[in-house]
Amino acid sequence: MSERATPTSKPADTDDAEGEKRDRKPVETGADSVVAALKNAGVEYLFGVQGGAIMPVYDALYEDEDLTHVTMAHEQGAAHAADAFGIVTGDPGVCMATSGPGATNLVTGLADASMDSDPVIALTGQVPTEFVGNDAFQETDTIGVTAPVTKASFFASDPDVVGDDVGTAWALANEGRQGPTLVDLPKDVTQGETDHEPGQPRTPDTYTPPERADETVVEAAAEVLANSERPVILAGGGVIKGEASAELRAFAYEYEIPVITTMPGIGSFPEDHDLSLEWAGMHGTGYANMAITNCDAMFAIGTRFDDRLTGGIESFAPDAEIIHCDIDPAEISKNVHADYPLIGDAAIVIEQVDAAMPGRPDVDEWCEQCQQWKTEYPMDYKTPDDEPLKPQYVVEKFDEATPADTIVTTGVGQHQMWACQYWTYTEPRTWVSSHGLGTMGYGLPAAIGAKIAAPDREVVCFDGDGSFLMTSQELSVAVREELDITVVVLNNEAVGMVRQWQDGFYEGRRMASEYPWIPQFDMLAEAFGARGFRIEEYDEVEETIAEARAYDGPSVIDVLIDPAENVYPMVASGGDNGLFALSEDQL
Repeated sequence: MSERATPTSKPADTDDAEGEKRDRKPVETGADSVVAALKNAGVEYLFGVQGGAIMPVYDALYEDEDLTHVTMAHEQGAAHAADAFGIVTGDPGVCMATSGPGATNLVTGLADASMDSDPVIALTGQVPTEFVGNDAFQETDTIGVTAPVTKASFFASDPDVVGDDVGTAWALANEGRQGPTLVDLPKDVTQGETDHEPGQPRTPDTYTPPERADETVVEAAAEVLANSERPVILAGGGVIKGEASAELRAFAYEYEIPVITTMPGIGSFPEDHDLSLEWAGMHGTGYANMAITNCDAMFAIGTRFDDRLTGGIESFAPDAEIIHCDIDPAEISKNVHADYPLIGDAAIVIEQVDAAMPGRPDVDEWCEQCQQWKTEYPMDYKTPDDEPLKPQYVVEKFDEATPADTIVTTGVGQHQMWACQYWTYTEPRTWVSSHGLGTMGYGLPAAIGAKIAAPDREVVCFDGDGSFLMTSQELSVAVREELDITVVVLNNEAVGMVRQWQDGFYEGRRMASEYPWIPQFDMLAEAFGARGFRIEEYDEVEETIAEARAYDGPSVIDVLIDPAENVYPMVASGGDNGLFALSEDQL
């Protein structure tokens, strides 16, 4: 997905920054230089786990009052918390770990951030340089392991430049197409003497992400949109990463073009607006998928066109001319051929297209058709008295009870789909989830990172029993840090999405997808020092939500939902978006 290219990619020192530097403890070691570089970048929070090789950096943090370290229960949790912090703030989150298993435990979180283009910087300890390559205790080739899942990685080799390495990594994580970066810190480098004060974060002079698209292509694309009869805007995660939500909304309102989002793009356009068709893809709305299938022009902004969105490439928007805006040229025509490639910053390119529009498309009939599809394929569900509690009802009741700027985090699975289908998102950076990598266990550590990023906003984590079991140890962090978050475990005693696929595509052979025994999560929460709640019936939902929200601290609601409930609509993997199933017998 495309992300932002700001004019501040190579900032200069300011008088304020120089004054702040004079007030700091002088740099005496490489570790001091690392800390100074983080402060130059404006970093306030770090998420990590202590260990031998990273210990010099932690020692340099010991008396620092400007940087707050949050000790996580597991390094994967640190990476996810930093990832969520970056999603909510727009600036890189920072995670730290020691060498060997500490570094490798970060890999899942870094891969997740890489797939979703989330800004993260990882600092990993490493054995002294003289031992590198000798299979020393807790040695791993961290650069080799993480290179495929980072935007850039650096092996620090000199105490005099290690701070600038960290500044470069931070700048690269932040600018252009955002993503994770890593600096590997050998212990002799961070312990080594230096008096070098690192400068402000700077990207290399050779790094010049594009800002403006080619004007000739812009004009041709605007002509196509203005003359189309069935246009749609497809807003991806790059709209949010590029801070382009305001430009997207203004453009859609001006030309009355229906807006569809991808899952990472949720929140970029208000879902309560008439022009919103919500999100498309495998479990997107029927009306969004119908609009994609029948449109004649698509203005796609900041999207990778991944397989969960497109289904079969040959059947995706078959009659549409594709206008594709992205800041990363590698995404253009990678999956879906772009008839009009617009390479540049999302906000700037939208304004370029707006300025080039020769007129407004005649879309009255098309908008009426889209509204008709909303009527034909509503996102409704049944709540029979003789069946267990439906998860959709719980999500909707939570949405009704919470402010519009509430941040929702999730793990991955059926609960994730219900959380984005039945919650109405109106603002960017309120939906925090794992998309491209599909990382179970993401939800709870992400809620921690989100709450620290936005302490005055409500944070609700929807998790599944399977996801929650993977990172439930992070509840200890939420309790220790006194974070007021609410975790809602939609508990069907199964890895529900796997079970759904086994029923639909493997003749019901439920191998390793159901739990013959599972903990009582409300009691587990109490053991951690959080408040635990349990919901089994409809008449318990609203009162329990109110009690959990009223508790000033972390709470967990164990919600026993209908184990037979599945996620629909559903487009079969590689299928035609317009042929979505509304029940298992339609697959």
